[in-house]
Amino acid sequence: MDFVTTLLAAALSAGTPLLFATLGGILSERCGVIFLGTEGVMLMGAVVSIITLSRTGSWQLAIAMAMFAGAAFGVLHGVLCVSLKANQTLSGMGLTLLGTGLSAFLGKPYAGLPVPSGIPRLNIPMLENVPLLGDLLGRQNVLLWASLVLVIVMQAYIFRTGWGLKLRAVGDSPSTADAMGIRVAAVRYGHIAAGAMLMGLAGAYLVLVFSPNWMEGMTAGRGWIAVVLVIFARWNPVRALLGAYLFGAFEALGYRIQTVTAAIPPYFLKMLPYLITVLVLIFIGWYNRNKPSGQPQSLGVSYYREQRV
Repeated sequence: MDFVTTLLAAALSAGTPLLFATLGGILSERCGVIFLGTEGVMLMGAVVSIITLSRTGSWQLAIAMAMFAGAAFGVLHGVLCVSLKANQTLSGMGLTLLGTGLSAFLGKPYAGLPVPSGIPRLNIPMLENVPLLGDLLGRQNVLLWASLVLVIVMQAYIFRTGWGLKLRAVGDSPSTADAMGIRVAAVRYGHIAAGAMLMGLAGAYLVLVFSPNWMEGMTAGRGWIAVVLVIFARWNPVRALLGAYLFGAFEALGYRIQTVTAAIPPYFLKMLPYLITVLVLIFIGWYNRNKPSGQPQSLGVSYYREQRV
């Protein structure tokens, strides 16, 4: 493969965990609850998946347990923010600190050990002879394909189904949704847990596919990038796809440049995707300065059932 094709293939691999995490953030925040614990949930998903895979040899069970760990963190966030009306920003920061510390403790015996088995790849013969697409998608792993399908499913779910309408109603005006008979707390709990499951899956992808071994803090800030991408995508799954692969492309570009020339300091190249993300956010903010932000109107606001606004 040439340089461009190799770069695009690496962008798909690097962008997939960000896509899972961003889609999870969209699900949570669409119901009106800010989720800043993405980094901690991804780390827990990664460490739980490597522990499960090392002990059972089953990648399916490893993924399931990573998603279960994510759901547990999501339920905890729901208890704090939905039931106890805690500050959503502080709760999310607490989850990040908890996930970072707990994953470091649990993963210490597995640090540096290779992953015993990987995720299978799908061989699609009809794509093999298609220029560019054959090299990019002809033999991709099942999780990457699952992420692409998930974008379509979530887009249809949020904007084309009755459940999605309830979700958006709870995120925009929970008091109105409550008056219409929608169980606000149940909708929020369900979508927070589902979103956290996808964040756990993002962590599992990191350790099972992207970098097949466990290292403390291996997310390297990707959870925070996913939080930014939720805003960049304007809470839209299709735009999340574009944002995740854009960041993945710049991350892959930094590694590719290092193989071509040593003139550019490696620390700058590692900083490049984060710098580009900030610049893109500045541009998007300026470009949409006179347009609605697209965020749920009640995002970050605790709902008290007696309240009628």
